[in-house]
Amino acid sequence: MTHPLVTQLRFSRSEFERCLDGISAQDAVQRIKPMNCISWMVGHLAGQEQFLWVEIAQGKIVAPGINDLVGFGKPASTPPMDEMWGIWLEVTTTADQYLNTLTPEELGTHLQWNRKPRREDIGTTLLRNIFHYWFHTGEAHAVRQMLGHTDLPQFVGNMSSVRFL
Repeated sequence: MTHPLVTQLRFSRSEFERCLDGISAQDAVQRIKPMNCISWMVGHLAGQEQFLWVEIAQGKIVAPGINDLVGFGKPASTPPMDEMWGIWLEVTTTADQYLNTLTPEELGTHLQWNRKPRREDIGTTLLRNIFHYWFHTGEAHAVRQMLGHTDLPQFVGNMSSVRFL
């Protein structure tokens, strides 16, 4: 059975996707300073998932160089939206291979990075990843509103079809 926190991550991902539904490739690369553009946000979230659930957890790299392009503290960039969505989809699909295996007992353990346990346990790291999605979902909504987009989602989507507990 899928752990409820993994279900929450998947719901957060789906809300991020819903927030960006219908955005054009041109609008996705518009940067309203000091914020990053929306395509950057997509790549940035892919980069976090790759680092946590693909690189550290599985020892794989799906998108080499993603951190250099859209990592925290790196120079601003405006990568193409279709490229970032493709990377995001490949990374999240690969991340799910690990996330699907998580048990309640494992959430209290720590992933290893550079032969040392990470500061936060897997459960806290998963929560951080979930909250990171909500942070950028809100930011993306703000960018879209500033670009003049209308008919955007007004509230969290349909949760009645999701079993969280």
